[in-house]
Amino acid sequence: MTAAIFADANRRISRKRWTAFATLGAVLAYFIYIFLAFDVGGLAQRIRLDNAAVLLRDTYSHRVQVTRDNRRDETVVAIDGERNGRIPDGRWPDWVKAEGGTTEVELRGGVKVFYNPDDVRMVIPDYGTVTIVPASSGITLTTPDGVIPDWISASDTRVGITRPEGRLTVTKARSETFRYFLGWPMFFFTTESPFYDMGWGERAASLFSDAQVVPGTSNAAAMWKDFWHNTAWRHADVAWAMFETLLMAFLGTMLSAIVATPLAFLAARNFGPSMPLRFGIRRVFDFLRGVDGLIWTIILARAFGPGPLTGALAIFLTDTGSFGKLFSEALENTDDKQVEGLRSTGANAVQRNRFGVIPQVMPVITSQILYMLESNTRGATVIGAIVGGGIGLLLTQAIQTQKDWEDVTYYIILVVLMVMLMDTVSGWIRRKLIKG
Repeated sequence: MTAAIFADANRRISRKRWTAFATLGAVLAYFIYIFLAFDVGGLAQRIRLDNAAVLLRDTYSHRVQVTRDNRRDETVVAIDGERNGRIPDGRWPDWVKAEGGTTEVELRGGVKVFYNPDDVRMVIPDYGTVTIVPASSGITLTTPDGVIPDWISASDTRVGITRPEGRLTVTKARSETFRYFLGWPMFFFTTESPFYDMGWGERAASLFSDAQVVPGTSNAAAMWKDFWHNTAWRHADVAWAMFETLLMAFLGTMLSAIVATPLAFLAARNFGPSMPLRFGIRRVFDFLRGVDGLIWTIILARAFGPGPLTGALAIFLTDTGSFGKLFSEALENTDDKQVEGLRSTGANAVQRNRFGVIPQVMPVITSQILYMLESNTRGATVIGAIVGGGIGLLLTQAIQTQKDWEDVTYYIILVVLMVMLMDTVSGWIRRKLIKG
């Protein structure tokens, strides 16, 4: 008997051991499949960490761009290359100097760029001078040792030099030098505003000064106008886009809750009048939530065209299916004792549901509605990118430019703050409605 027990125990232990090895082997095989199927090795070869570094730097810093038109010999200094960020000739920064036909751009670390009439030179301490000659027939590059280092990309039509001190790009048509600075430029005022060159102390003093910076307008009104209608950061457009995003989330969530509540009574096992009706409504719920919200967005955009209302309808369809399932399950878990107590007093069906069922499920329904509203506030950003409304549209446009990454960071921060605000507000409403 004892030997049989030991033999059975050994078999069980051996089976578990082999099961563990088989599971580990399956996991390893799965990871190997992922490595091959997604071409992880090829991805490692294609990765461009230098481009990633430039992108990351653009999110928290800005560049002042010195551009020379090689054909007309005209030099422009602008912030981020924006038209409304152009710095007038008499107000150039002290590290850009024009003498005769040569423009000198001084970068960090003693690196200097010279726009000469016939060539462009970058003088790099401890390396030498890189000479670039743009011409209609092509671009000629000359380095001190005749070898092109990895921080220079060169072809017959373009030469790019990327260094920690700054960047230089030369084509047949133009030469551009970029110098980076921390912070977001023109966030409050563009270079077109008279308040741009003022320090914060001067701006504060101007608020209480009788001397009008803009004739015919108070300084406070002029300052607010230049900020709110900032053509670089578009604060007014961003505020309206945020409102559209909130409107999409609120309208879609509340409409779905209103429609799903009566349907949930018909779909609940203890309230539905007939089994075929319950089955049909539940399948409708399955269909609505089975199709992802983004798919509904694409379908509705094709049918109704782009716009915030299309996004709200997509949220409405998806959430109607989700709310219907959640509400009907909450109704099925209600306590019948309260309903029976009301029935004994002679209450009709409407009164029994109003005073015996709704108070039981209201905390659950309220919590679910507020959670979905908070979630849809975040999801409306993605939906807005598809239907052309809300902050999602501005975010998509900024990403597509491949240069306005500081705008991308700004919009993402606003979305995060909006979600945090919705979380705080929904928590406060939940406590007020449930706990009183």
